[in-house]
Amino acid sequence: MEVLDIASKTKLTGRVIFRGEPGYEEARLNWNPFTDTYPLVIVFAQEHDDVVNAIKWARENNVPLRARGGRHALERNMSVVRDGIIIDVSDMTRVRLNSKKEIALIETGIDVGPLVSTLAKYGLMSPFGDSPTVGIAGLTLGGGIGPLQRTIGLASDNLIGVKMVDADGRTIIADENNNSDLLWASRGGGGGNFGIATEYKYKVHRAPEKATVFDINWPWEQLEDVVKVWQRWSPSVDERLGTSLSINTKTNGLLQATGLFLGSKAELTGLLEPLLTTGTPSEVNIQTLPWPAVVRNRLQPDQIPTDMANKFSSSFGFQPFPDEAIKAMRYFLENATGSESNFFFLNWGGAVSRVSPEATAFFWRDPKFYFEWSATWKNPSDAQRNIALVERTREMLKPFSKGSYVNVPDFNIKNFGSAYYGTNFDRLREVKTKYDPKNVFHYPQSIPPFY
Repeated sequence: MEVLDIASKTKLTGRVIFRGEPGYEEARLNWNPFTDTYPLVIVFAQEHDDVVNAIKWARENNVPLRARGGRHALERNMSVVRDGIIIDVSDMTRVRLNSKKEIALIETGIDVGPLVSTLAKYGLMSPFGDSPTVGIAGLTLGGGIGPLQRTIGLASDNLIGVKMVDADGRTIIADENNNSDLLWASRGGGGGNFGIATEYKYKVHRAPEKATVFDINWPWEQLEDVVKVWQRWSPSVDERLGTSLSINTKTNGLLQATGLFLGSKAELTGLLEPLLTTGTPSEVNIQTLPWPAVVRNRLQPDQIPTDMANKFSSSFGFQPFPDEAIKAMRYFLENATGSESNFFFLNWGGAVSRVSPEATAFFWRDPKFYFEWSATWKNPSDAQRNIALVERTREMLKPFSKGSYVNVPDFNIKNFGSAYYGTNFDRLREVKTKYDPKNVFHYPQSIPPFY
């Protein structure tokens, strides 16, 4: 066991694991092994006051701190810190529902899968992405994209209140009537910038009794035709349809469009005609399911940690890829060493685009689609090659895209403020200066205060 030889007024509470104690190794690991490090202590908060005590303890002992939820941070030193304290909220998972008002009070440690599964039992829904183990805390603070965004908005668009602990250990409530600037910043301003959130007030929505999901596979060699058709078709298709396109490496062979439609199989089949008549689909699966089964179908189990390291980057497309951009994508997929390396596209529009870029901290309202690419590797000797390939691909795609998604951070982006937040960056810095003037909550690419 390792402790600091400093008399601290504040005692750590909750489930506390110091380096060298039983359970430390499991507690320090993250979804992406690329991000793993060795903190001094991990505090699994059981309640709000445990977060208060952990922040005070960190300040009194001059120990760097990080907030962690679902362990899905994609870059190093963001939700973990060597020789510092990790304040982990993942044991705080309570959900209180007011079904009549369609409001949920959600502790920030719950993962997306358990949350949307719980809501589904009551005939309700909220936004989700493509992984059940992503924490609702970070997902929401960074925006929260996924197949329902065109109908009910981003996760951050459904955030109507935040309970947060600031750098001095004080409790702050932010909603439309109190600290509304902090609520604005929390709706897309990225996790861990202003304090540590312990509870969200969420707008939830009536779920349909049934919805329809689809998966279409093609031979990998048909990727050019499929990408072109999907990118032209998906941004203007019926707003009840959220659809993604995934392309893995040539050795993997995956070329698949998937989606979720809040309507019938017959309607969806008609909407899908442009895809179904492109190339020679090798597999087509369209099925209508009860809403709880839809959630299970779209959120397939994944594991923490994975056995593969990952490096991601992301951007937004405002027009279909020309041949040169598709060539860059193909170059990446043919040269990445890991078979799970991937290009992923998600259609935009609908409810996302009806919100002004200035109305919340989430700026990127007007694209046609979002896309990200990731390289994977198991052997550490392959790391640098794959990281360099991700960056080379970003440079090649710059002429055909704008911006980047803060929940898929990339430390190679130097001008990250405008990339993640557009013209909202200065306003976010003002909020930071007000609520964390000493920059206690800092990490690579965190929002800096005005000094």
